[in-house]
Amino acid sequence: MMTERIERATRPRLLILAVLALVFGAGMLAAAPFAAAQSGKQTAAQPKLPPRIEQRILAATPQDIAEGQRIAQASCAGCHGADGISGTPQTPHLAGQRPVYLYMELNAYRTGTRSATAMEGVLKKYLSEDALINLAAFYASLDPPPPSATGAHQPIDPVQAGRKAAGSCAGCHGERGVSKMAGMPSLVGFDPKYFIAATRAYQNGQRKDDTMKAISESLSNEDLNNIALYYALEKPERAQTPAPGDAARGRAAAAPCSSCHGETGVSSSAANPSVAGQDAEYLTLAMKAYKDGSRSDETMRTAMANIDDKTIADIAAFYAAQQPRAPNVRRPLTTEEWAQRCDRCHGLNGNSTDPRMPALAAQRVEYLERVLASYRAHTRKSSEMAAMSDALRESDIKNLAAHYARQRARAVIFINTPGR
Repeated sequence: MMTERIERATRPRLLILAVLALVFGAGMLAAAPFAAAQSGKQTAAQPKLPPRIEQRILAATPQDIAEGQRIAQASCAGCHGADGISGTPQTPHLAGQRPVYLYMELNAYRTGTRSATAMEGVLKKYLSEDALINLAAFYASLDPPPPSATGAHQPIDPVQAGRKAAGSCAGCHGERGVSKMAGMPSLVGFDPKYFIAATRAYQNGQRKDDTMKAISESLSNEDLNNIALYYALEKPERAQTPAPGDAARGRAAAAPCSSCHGETGVSSSAANPSVAGQDAEYLTLAMKAYKDGSRSDETMRTAMANIDDKTIADIAAFYAAQQPRAPNVRRPLTTEEWAQRCDRCHGLNGNSTDPRMPALAAQRVEYLERVLASYRAHTRKSSEMAAMSDALRESDIKNLAAHYARQRARAVIFINTPGR
């Protein structure tokens, strides 16, 4: 039954492909039947296969596809489904996927460029180049999967989520993180990486404070990331607290600190906190804690070793009087903005019009999440995807995966046209 459907559906298409391949040669034109023309501009550099292989994939005959179906039923259907639509969360749909991309990925498993025990066992032992070509042509000939109804994920604004999660901090650290209580630090003006590292120091006991330890342990990683981002994007102001030291004397005493904390207390490194506009009493307590070893940091312990209490108060007063500046942090892109970037290569709404570029529309949401996380961790290799995914947050990955899983997948016919 499936063989009849495949041959009936592909015979006219394959006849056109074969004739045009013989007459015209190397160019390719993508057309989406029963749908408006794709408008997503695709720009990423694609790996090149020998022209003979691409031509064979794109001009596959009904016999090639029938052979691909036979191989798929024997070797692939158990994981990817008899019709190329997977029923397993971490296993991708293959039906309607772009043919040259499918061949390249299958060949990567066969040659060991990509690693997966189940895939390698089948591809290395049993499948030849011809078999991979036929498999790719078979899966590309199938109807794509329907959009996912279970991939819905409510987009989260991490800044608003951070504002909400930081609500309990206002009692001590002030509205918007600007302290009004002597001895309590302001939280604005920190690079998120420093803010997260400092909070985790309370979690692991490197910094001693029972209240902060309890609060920090109650935060999930996502909560902590969102809070750090929220405070980083708030307009920084000086703490609204007294600074009893001599700021003028403190300027000269603070000169050695500028190499790490900046000339006026605005750090250029995420490893070192900005201290401009910080509460003076908190700065005094922190410097004394480094001096006596109750807060652990060898660089700060050495710097404070010979500084008396009066000078510490003066340094604190100097920094408290300085104008804080916002760190160099951008507001995260929305899911729509991320998708616009992805569509440049993967086609409008994830429907690629390049036979070498995978379609994302209607793919399994769990698989998309896993792949994006792998690119971000650089365990799956691609220079383009590494550059794109480095800035993705956990919520971005979930939202993007859900976005593409919900899109309607469209089949594409690749027709050879005259070369330029």
